[in-house]
Amino acid sequence: MNETVNRTTTRTTTRTMTSTANRGTVIRAVAVTLWLALAASAMVRAQDTAAIPQDGRLTLRQALTLALQNSHELALARVQYRVALNAAGEYRSEFLPNLYTGSGAAYTSGFPATPGGSAPALFSLSYTESIFNVPLRGQLKAANDRALNQKLEVDRTRDEVIVRTATAYLELAKVRHSLELLRNEQSSAEKILGVTRERSAAGQELSIEVTRSELTAARVRERIIKLEGREEIVSQQIRNLTGIPDGQSIDVDTTEPSFAADQQESELMNLALQNDLTLKENENERLAREHLLKGERGGYWPTVNLVGLYQVLGKFNNYLEFFNHFQRNNVTIGVDVHIPLFSAKTRANVAYAKSQLDAAELTLGNRRREIRLDVQQKARDVRELDAVREVARLDLKLSQQTLEITQAKFDQGRATLRDIEEVRLGESDKWVAFLDADFARQQGQLTLLQATGQLAKVFQ
Repeated sequence: MNETVNRTTTRTTTRTMTSTANRGTVIRAVAVTLWLALAASAMVRAQDTAAIPQDGRLTLRQALTLALQNSHELALARVQYRVALNAAGEYRSEFLPNLYTGSGAAYTSGFPATPGGSAPALFSLSYTESIFNVPLRGQLKAANDRALNQKLEVDRTRDEVIVRTATAYLELAKVRHSLELLRNEQSSAEKILGVTRERSAAGQELSIEVTRSELTAARVRERIIKLEGREEIVSQQIRNLTGIPDGQSIDVDTTEPSFAADQQESELMNLALQNDLTLKENENERLAREHLLKGERGGYWPTVNLVGLYQVLGKFNNYLEFFNHFQRNNVTIGVDVHIPLFSAKTRANVAYAKSQLDAAELTLGNRRREIRLDVQQKARDVRELDAVREVARLDLKLSQQTLEITQAKFDQGRATLRDIEEVRLGESDKWVAFLDADFARQQGQLTLLQATGQLAKVFQ
């Protein structure tokens, strides 16, 4: 008796020690896994932080890289693309092996059958695989075509992020350059106002001249306040796009990049027809509806499925009362063929798919015509903006030359301080007008590059 107790105690202790050791192993494994996950997360955060310039100096290429890395819209578009691929996988799964199992018990009174029509079984194992199903195959091809459209949405979102980031970056550079010029202009306006007040006090100027000088200085201050507010908004837009922290300053490059497209209008139109994302989406949609039409027309053909069934039956369902022989284990393997003799639904589906295909073809043709007009208009807009910029450049050059002449006269004593400050004031206005014209041209060039599918190549 004592030996039995001792053996039992020993076995219990051994099981307890083994269980404790297993728990310790599991805990250590979980701890190691958590540590590796935290380390990987820290490395990713360190890489993201290192990608952000710490000194605040930000080039246009760096801004675009950060925006593409941190864009929530682009991440959502990629997720939606994976969703579309998985949706197509649902149709594909019908043509792959599908194995199901289950068990249960049912009371039967009379002929043994379940609500589904099969015999009640203690255990069942079923197998299905579609071998020939033209409508389902058409739906699979259409789902693949529409998944390609989601891939195009990723490209469209990427281009939109590039345009927004580049536009905000260029506008911030323009605003800061304009602010620098306007602050100089403010200094000149204050000098003119001071001289005018002195001359008015000496009786050499009318009081209306003082009011005119005050109005000029007030207008300069108003423009500065507006540009300072715009600078804050655009800076925050860049931070939101690139992921730069709010407290970190942003120093942009003030050089003037050019995005001019040197191709002829016919070449630009061909590029737009080749690269337009909406046109590609319409083509994919037309192809998807063509596959659906072919699939629906195939609904007049038989469908063939490979099926298999294994069941373990129970004697308590009184099989012997209705069958001459009872067999506990049952196997069924074969081919399930459905031959449509008359199907009004198939005819309606074909008519519906045909009308959808007709609509898709009309949409595709309309989009081609819209692209031609759109590219022509954008190319002409760029030419007009080039002309406006050239006029602003020459106007600025003339103002600069006038300033040089006035400065020479002032050095010779043939011009007053008020004269030179007024000319300098006008030169600053011409500078700001030129910056506005140059920024408008850059926006037009970016829009044209986006329409012709050359946007990503320019920033590679």
